[in-house]
Amino acid sequence: MTITVLLADDQALVRAGFRSLLARSRDITVVGEAQDGDEAVRLASSTRPDVILMDIRMPGTDGIAATRRIVTGPATRSSRVIILTTFDTDEHVFAALRAGASGFLTKEVEPAELRRAVAAVAGGDALLSPGVTRRVIEQFAHRQDLTPAAGERLAALTSRERETVRLVALGLSNHEIAERLVISPLTAKTHITRAIAKLNVRDRVQLVILAYESGLIRPGA
Repeated sequence: MTITVLLADDQALVRAGFRSLLARSRDITVVGEAQDGDEAVRLASSTRPDVILMDIRMPGTDGIAATRRIVTGPATRSSRVIILTTFDTDEHVFAALRAGASGFLTKEVEPAELRRAVAAVAGGDALLSPGVTRRVIEQFAHRQDLTPAAGERLAALTSRERETVRLVALGLSNHEIAERLVISPLTAKTHITRAIAKLNVRDRVQLVILAYESGLIRPGA
């Protein structure tokens, strides 16, 4: 099955570079290029790509606002956004993850890693690099006030699902969660899937953010 990708970056040279890297995979097709956030939203609506590689800093509508519009749009909510950034310590990365992005990559990403990331996100995975993504979320989450509503949402979970969400927030993979809870990886995945549905979040990234906002886990845990 071919994975369709939309590129959104204000620099034509950057878009050309990513297009060239993705063209090396027979399973990935670039269906469009946008030079700003507004164009990214329009092209996402018309092409409905599986994955959007989105630059954060673009003139006019930036990548954060564009991501928010795409993940909530009726025609584009199934599209997954990967944020592109120059530095993984950029505070804007956290804002983009809160807006609904499924992960992020630095623009210095290796070609093979880029293609793996696109395939992973298209397949429904979120944390491309659990340790790095968690570190970015933790670095800036402590600046956010705890949200009582976020804590109340966790009441919908069973105790096992709640513990599973806590382990996801710690950056553990399905296999690591399974070992910790002495269950099968499939059961761990089922707990995560149910938690995502009950909490009405898009993916694992949103689970991690909710875990911090609710106080289920604290920075430095």
